[in-house]
Amino acid sequence: MIPISYIIRNIKKHKITSILTILGVTLVVFVFAGVLMLSNGLRATLVATGYDDNAVIIRKASQTEVQSIIPYDQAQLIVASPEIAPAKDNRPLYTNEIYVLINLPSRTDSTEANLVVRGITPKSFELRPNVKLIAGRLPQEAGSEIITGESASERFVGCGLGERVRFGAREWTVVGIFDAAGTGFDSEIWGDITQMSDAFRRPVYSSITFRMADTSQFTGMKDRLENDRRLTIEVFREKEYYANQSRTITTFINITGTVISIVFSLGAIVGAMITMYSAVANRTKEIGILRALGFKRLSILLVFFLESIFISLTGGMLGVLIAYFLRFIRISTTNWDTFSEIAFNFEISSQIAILAILFAVIMGIAGGFLPAVRASRLKIVDSLRSA
Repeated sequence: MIPISYIIRNIKKHKITSILTILGVTLVVFVFAGVLMLSNGLRATLVATGYDDNAVIIRKASQTEVQSIIPYDQAQLIVASPEIAPAKDNRPLYTNEIYVLINLPSRTDSTEANLVVRGITPKSFELRPNVKLIAGRLPQEAGSEIITGESASERFVGCGLGERVRFGAREWTVVGIFDAAGTGFDSEIWGDITQMSDAFRRPVYSSITFRMADTSQFTGMKDRLENDRRLTIEVFREKEYYANQSRTITTFINITGTVISIVFSLGAIVGAMITMYSAVANRTKEIGILRALGFKRLSILLVFFLESIFISLTGGMLGVLIAYFLRFIRISTTNWDTFSEIAFNFEISSQIAILAILFAVIMGIAGGFLPAVRASRLKIVDSLRSA
């Protein structure tokens, strides 16, 4: 078997072509990993918005809170369920909320985007312990006051602490900023449900969220409530509910990104082929000497094959390394399921890193196979005759 040091020496010998191929693979892997990180970040943000022991109820077939309407009489039947855990005051731990979309201009370019306004109750915070007030105070029940998520306060005009914003035929004062630990709530405006219901003339709820006393009873509770003829609702685990909201856009991102990555990878594969064919042409005499020394065709094939894989693997690791720094970038987009603006970070995982490097190796295999076969088939006499 030809030693690995021979492969490394040859890569160093042909620095320019090797570096160009490595950079091509790096770019492709960077794009591929970036797309996966983008969809993973969106999914992670929405999934983290929910809790394992919380359940969400919306109107049957509405899919999201945007279309959901739960009348007051149905809400009273739901919150009387024995499966609801007690709150700190020993009353059932649930919150009735309304969910409305408004348009506000961005601070950066003044373009308008949809923003969620959520009417909440005091128990909304107890149900979501990751939401913490970091500045100001909570809104009073009797005033036109709101609190905004940290991301919303930074991105939208009128949403900063002490600023005023107009919606729902009223002018509202921002009296507090809350941090939702990077979840979807960071892109929302919260206010007292009574004030919000009055401002938007919504004598109904959009959703009901409650803490389950025993999560193992979820299936039985779900069947009982959904089969109650007095109710027209669907019951979800909160994490499942928010995970479902990411499916449309993450599927689109993954498909589009995969197509782009495949197109780019074809260029990288061609580059790898050119590099390896050039290596075969420049080392014809060396190949003849190796064959004369007794090395078999398989050994020659493996040398060039492994060289191509090594180059692509190097590019793959560099691509993943550069893509890692995307996690410090925060972007916003429209969630196509809720039509609202949501901010999130690129999120890397060990699975994404492995897939990206595997993708690089596949490019190396595809680009190095034919040149390796070409090298292994060279005849000893013809190789030694070449200059």
